[in-house]
Amino acid sequence: MIPEHPEEDGIGLSALIPFVLITFLITWSITGFYIFFNELAVALLGQISGTHPLFFLAVWAPAIAAVAVIFHRRGATGLKLYLRRLRVWRIPAGWLLFILIGIPGIFFLGALIKGAPLQASVISDGISAVLPVMVIMLLLGPVEELGWRGLALPVLQRHMAPVWAAILIGAVWGLWHLPAFYLSGVVHSGWGFAPFFIGNICLSVIVTPIFNRTGGSILWPMLYHFQLSNPLWPDAQPYDTYLLIGVSVLILIFRREAMFSNKHAYTAVIPSTIHSKAST
Repeated sequence: MIPEHPEEDGIGLSALIPFVLITFLITWSITGFYIFFNELAVALLGQISGTHPLFFLAVWAPAIAAVAVIFHRRGATGLKLYLRRLRVWRIPAGWLLFILIGIPGIFFLGALIKGAPLQASVISDGISAVLPVMVIMLLLGPVEELGWRGLALPVLQRHMAPVWAAILIGAVWGLWHLPAFYLSGVVHSGWGFAPFFIGNICLSVIVTPIFNRTGGSILWPMLYHFQLSNPLWPDAQPYDTYLLIGVSVLILIFRREAMFSNKHAYTAVIPSTIHSKAST
């Protein structure tokens, strides 16, 4: 599934420059307008919130940037082949259990430690309130993975071990969120940036072996991302972050060979079997 020469897929390290620039330009332009010209922004565009179309646009920036870069370099055919990685669904049983059971368990354990209610507040509002929130969360954060894991991670893993690629992406990913902490009307405004930034790096470390063990699947990082923001889980801040930091440390200890060597890292933006067909 990995090309013998991954750089031949036409998406090299230089592709990450426009990817990062476009990602930050879209998100920081929107959030910056609301931060520095709030009254004008609200008057013209309405109050920003988690359901505002511009908030969706800001969150989707990594995906938009990835699609733009791949389309520019490989055209519609290359983009179609890249998107086929959304259909890679096979996953080792252990990682499947972690995503489906382990992540919820972290939130419930964190809530127990915190002494918070184990029932998410949205559940008390009934099924009619839960479903729209779940749909919104499914359409927000998970879409980012088209960029972070769909494009950036395989390219970086050609040049460094997975752990360093994960840390670098996690740091950029965390920094990209910074304006949201100064933006009233979104959940980040009530959080501390430093713990979030560290947590993002740890989340990036955790998802990297999932990505590699699934052969570069974009689907499973998206589902992993959704589970982290699933509205059904209780409020466990900041203990969920502490527990996730612990999980990332355990991964580095028990999967150190896979994390500190790119021998088994997935490095193709466009899968080789599909890529070879496209080139014939």
